[in-house]
Amino acid sequence: MTAQFHDGNLLQPPLAQDMIALDPAFGTRFMLFVDTEEEFDWDAPFNRASDRVTALAGMARGQAYFAAAGVKPIYVTDYPVIDSDAAATMMGQWISDGAADIGAHLHPWVNPPHVEDVNAANSYVGFLPEAVERAKLEALCQRIEARFGRRPIAYRAGRYGVGPNSARLLEEAGFRLDSSVRSRFDYSHQHGPDFRGLPQHPYWAGPTRLLIELPLSTAFAGLLRGGGERLYRAAQAIGPLAGALSRARMFSRIPLTPEGVPLQEAIAAIDALMEEGVRVLNFSFHSPTLEPGHTPYVRDEADLAVFYRWWGGVLAHLARRGVTAASIDQLIAAVPPRGQACKAA
Repeated sequence: MTAQFHDGNLLQPPLAQDMIALDPAFGTRFMLFVDTEEEFDWDAPFNRASDRVTALAGMARGQAYFAAAGVKPIYVTDYPVIDSDAAATMMGQWISDGAADIGAHLHPWVNPPHVEDVNAANSYVGFLPEAVERAKLEALCQRIEARFGRRPIAYRAGRYGVGPNSARLLEEAGFRLDSSVRSRFDYSHQHGPDFRGLPQHPYWAGPTRLLIELPLSTAFAGLLRGGGERLYRAAQAIGPLAGALSRARMFSRIPLTPEGVPLQEAIAAIDALMEEGVRVLNFSFHSPTLEPGHTPYVRDEADLAVFYRWWGGVLAHLARRGVTAASIDQLIAAVPPRGQACKAA
């Protein structure tokens, strides 16, 4: 695809000249995005009334843990959370302390204006009509600005649900950074985006290339990892083969998250991504996981202890590999001006 016809759409692979070569002094770093959202039943249909925000004690404990570890999380935050006085007060203090950053996270079914039907297809905001996506994004930005005195510059769509208009709307709204692209995943079978074939490295997106795309990090690990997406698709098509290869530790797809990923697999993923030359390791999890009983990943106190042991092991491994935490400001400062963008180092 030529530059003449590439509009910076987040569903399309970037052009070679859109790849970002970070400042060499930045080194290899990691970032933590927390999808900060209401609690709801993950197995139930989407429901506008499911908008409770009660996991604040768990969030406070998590923030204290990461601050002590020298990590500045980016809490990409959706409407019910930012609309909660208790949550906004707590998070506002973290911002004032310089211990966290706040971004935007859009769950369309609980984000005004409420004009669309609530169903699985409409849970991906990027596939709603452009005017609806724009209106919901602006409502969220205005609520965040009212709470914290400034508009957000970082974004992640709920359910990774960016669509054909999303990059342009994000540029128009003043965002500098998007982290919605979940490379190596395909949600098209459930009405969502297909991110297969997209990079692990940051790149310029949007029609005027003012938006930095920082994909979530997902590794292929195992002895056959060189097969990459082609092998993964082939194994998935056969069915049982994918599970057999994973159990044999020959080949598996591993996202950088404590949710459903064992510690040793996460360490293998870190090493595989570094071997690929990935300069920013992008970790994520959902805020309700920080308190037992809200997500499938932390059902009780024992699961919560495993969650923190996972982070202890991951942070220790990152330290051994010389990979330190980075904030939004540090990442943006390492991005050269658009004219100097080139093939990722």
